[in-house]
Amino acid sequence: MTSQKSTVRRAKDILYEQVARIGKATSSAKRLELIELLCQGEKTVETLAKESAISMKLASAHLRELRSAHLVETERSGKNIYYRIANREVAEFWVAIRSLAEDRLVELKMALAQITNAPKELTPKDRDALVKAARQGEVIVLDVRPSPEFAAAHLPYAQSLPIDQLRLRLSELPKDKTIVAYCRGPYCLMAKDAVDLLKQKGFAAIHLPEGVAEWGMAPVR
Repeated sequence: MTSQKSTVRRAKDILYEQVARIGKATSSAKRLELIELLCQGEKTVETLAKESAISMKLASAHLRELRSAHLVETERSGKNIYYRIANREVAEFWVAIRSLAEDRLVELKMALAQITNAPKELTPKDRDALVKAARQGEVIVLDVRPSPEFAAAHLPYAQSLPIDQLRLRLSELPKDKTIVAYCRGPYCLMAKDAVDLLKQKGFAAIHLPEGVAEWGMAPVR
């Protein structure tokens, strides 16, 4: 009986140790940021390093940890190696752990309020109404992320207009319709900056803090 209990105990330990690999792989703030970036679409290590403001050497090290836990995958195309999240569940994991942190950590709530709170900001409960309005052409849903991210995945009826092109292409947007801008999620400031610019130029604009990961739209190749 003692031997059987010991065997069961060892088996349980192994199970928890394997699950803990996910926790270990995601215990770095930068690795979580890399996951969020990869939720937007596949990227090279050079792009990931630039967008997460770290060196290529450090980005490569973080990506190796994520790959060892089977959270990301790679594919070579010519001289480049592209990284992507392993499956849709990785995007769902990111949204779930971020949402849990926002619910439990007061410090995170305060930090988030400083960068994302706005007088006019849509929430998840507005999804159905937003999709209906966009389908009927009553509002313009603007994706201000880089074009490759839009091509990988985007919200229903969204139009691509990267933030770095917005100021030069304002004439393409109607002033008689509300513009709803979004980017990579609640920690991304591109959409908030876009809304600020649009309002300065006389447009009716609203910030949607959700991105493709929050909408359950994992990147597709």
